[in-house]
Amino acid sequence: MKWYKASGIIDIEGTFIKKVKAGSKSICLVGFEGKLYAVSAKCPHAGADLSEGLCVRKLIVCPYHRYTYDLETGKGGEGQNDFIETYPVEMRDDGVYIGVNSIWDKLRLGFK
Repeated sequence: MKWYKASGIIDIEGTFIKKVKAGSKSICLVGFEGKLYAVSAKCPHAGADLSEGLCVRKLIVCPYHRYTYDLETGKGGEGQNDFIETYPVEMRDDGVYIGVNSIWDKLRLGFK
């Protein structure tokens, strides 16, 4: 896993959704109830930019069709049968970091 510093993060207080880059990936960094989450920036259902959605009850809501995804697990709402990718987040002295597995990491982890 490689850790990337999220650029452009100034204030992480309160509830927010901000699209950031972690390596070559676009990721939604979400602040909700004092905790940080990182999830895929693209809705698997309609391809919408999830950073334009909203956050309710620890769910990110797609701005197109109101599909919901759990911020911790990435699991879609009841009946959706889909999910979004989630990423680990760390607060460090010099900023917010997001961990991203390479395709090789995913393959290796899948065979354990």
